[in-house]
Amino acid sequence: MNESSIKKMKELGEKLREASRAYYQEDREIMSNVEYDALYDTLSALEKETGIVLADSPTVNVGYEAVEQLPKEEHERPMLSLDKTKEREALREFIGEHPTLLSWKLDGLTIVLTYENGELIKAVTRGNGIVGEVITNNARVFKNIPLKISFKGRLVLRGEAIITYSDFEKINKTIGDADAKYKNPRNLCSGSVRQLNNEITAKRNVRFYAFSLVSAEGVDFRNSREVQFRWLNEQGFEVVEYRKVTAETLDEAMDYFAEAVTTNDFPSDGLVALYDDIAYGESLGTTAKFPRNAMAFKWADEMRDTRLLEIEWSPSRTGLINPVAIFEPVELEGTTVSRASVHNISIMKELKLGIGDTIRVYKANMIIPQIAENLTGSGNAPIPHTCPACGQETVVKKENDVECLFCVNPGCPAKKIKSFGLFTSRDAMNIDGLSEATLEKFIARGFIHDFGDIFEISRYKDEIVEMEGFGQKSYDNLMESLERAKETTLPRVIYSLGIANIGLANAKVICRHFDNDLDRIRHASLEEFSDIDTIGPVIAGNLVAYFKDEDNNRRLDHLMNFLHIQEDSPKQEQIFEGMNFVITGSLVHFGNRSEAKELIESLGGKVTGSVTKKTNYLINNDIQSNSSKNKKARELGIPILSEEDFRKLAGVQ
Repeated sequence: MNESSIKKMKELGEKLREASRAYYQEDREIMSNVEYDALYDTLSALEKETGIVLADSPTVNVGYEAVEQLPKEEHERPMLSLDKTKEREALREFIGEHPTLLSWKLDGLTIVLTYENGELIKAVTRGNGIVGEVITNNARVFKNIPLKISFKGRLVLRGEAIITYSDFEKINKTIGDADAKYKNPRNLCSGSVRQLNNEITAKRNVRFYAFSLVSAEGVDFRNSREVQFRWLNEQGFEVVEYRKVTAETLDEAMDYFAEAVTTNDFPSDGLVALYDDIAYGESLGTTAKFPRNAMAFKWADEMRDTRLLEIEWSPSRTGLINPVAIFEPVELEGTTVSRASVHNISIMKELKLGIGDTIRVYKANMIIPQIAENLTGSGNAPIPHTCPACGQETVVKKENDVECLFCVNPGCPAKKIKSFGLFTSRDAMNIDGLSEATLEKFIARGFIHDFGDIFEISRYKDEIVEMEGFGQKSYDNLMESLERAKETTLPRVIYSLGIANIGLANAKVICRHFDNDLDRIRHASLEEFSDIDTIGPVIAGNLVAYFKDEDNNRRLDHLMNFLHIQEDSPKQEQIFEGMNFVITGSLVHFGNRSEAKELIESLGGKVTGSVTKKTNYLINNDIQSNSSKNKKARELGIPILSEEDFRKLAGVQ
């Protein structure tokens, strides 16, 4: 009995570790929450039954080693996980006769902060619970963290870094690459908190909510966690929302949280119950994995049964073709859902999916639709032998015991999603309504194969208006945007082609040199391109190679059939020729930096990202600031111009 049980435990342990490694270290999901919990519970039951706990069991080891991108540091006290339940009565039993703080279990990244002499000196991620990553510079730019506090002793506290749903949606909209979009706020927060460049972190609106005070020298908290929370509030920290409850008042608080979770702007995957009595809670000690003074409550997932209609295969720029389950629409957690990612072929086979099967669906963490189980299990869903985007042969590859479907055609349009994203971007053809996510859907359905096809998308009107997230209004807006995009300039067209190293500035220089004659550009020699200022031999070679390719010329001819090239504005005097500018800080007279950059380039100048000896002017409205760029400019004797000074220099009134 033990021999077979141990074998089973090893198998379960490996599956759980792989799932955790993928989720926590690689921000990807290879099994659903429901499946993970079921495997974990089976392993726990086997350990209780046999009395054996393997050294590497996920039930006693917390997390995995932090990634090697930031300095590591060992925590002063190990950070354990919490025991959890989905039963209200189990939570009531845990509370018993002890006043308890019931708070949100936030779904982000746990951070430990240390303050000395009233200043933040260190911030470390949870990591594997023993060793975390030092992210002090990033923590300093969190949206709501106090950098200085009135308490001058040594303070150590823990909390959760999160990104709100509204910020998550805003940030994802700015990411043109569909594959690069974040799957949920937790993944976005994880990536934001662990950036090597905290300028990126600052733009992500990361927020920190304290949930535990580890130590504060010399402060009497009257043996109360609630007093600790209030004291942290007084120091300027935002503390996780909580209710003080007893076994008798638990239901009222639970009802409040259950209603609030459906409208919260912040991600939460449950609640935490923490004894208010500090001494009593600490006297209970810990198990190998859990502290005994707290327990997590996870919401019971709302489940609905529905019928599987089809498996849609969605190709991506990496060649991976993901299965997506399309089912009869059902209401879940207040919204209507009709599709769920199946992630890979292995999961599809485990679920034994078949068209017409009755499946049970839910929203993981009340957000992401998932299939919990298949009640029919016919297993008749076919795996396509050809790519839906290009029609070429597909192959099944197995990596780390996970089977995935791939398109191996290097010319597959789905693999060129980045080029389509560039084509539709603001500085190129400026086509609203065609995000990379939408482009990927159109490519997957075979609507788009080259740039010209975008202007013929009306051929698929009936299908597009029925697509999820589209509809008649979105379609009409897209048609209007395409009509506007047809009126364009030659530099925008050249830039939109995605030729290596050809940005909009170079495209303008090239078009001016050849008097906006596309035919001359297409037939120019290496020497003719090399004669242009700012165009070196590498870029010249890229241009010649692009226009020598028959397929590229065929696609360009197709595109030009739909465009009306506007006459370029009269050539302005190149008063900034040979000059380099750096723009930093906020702008008032220009809508954004791109507008200022466009003016500089139109006058012959160049805009770079960093201040060097080659920089002629730094543009910053805050001339007196001690920013790194201002300091560098002063060291090198480079003039710092306000926006008004720059406009005068450029002759702009």
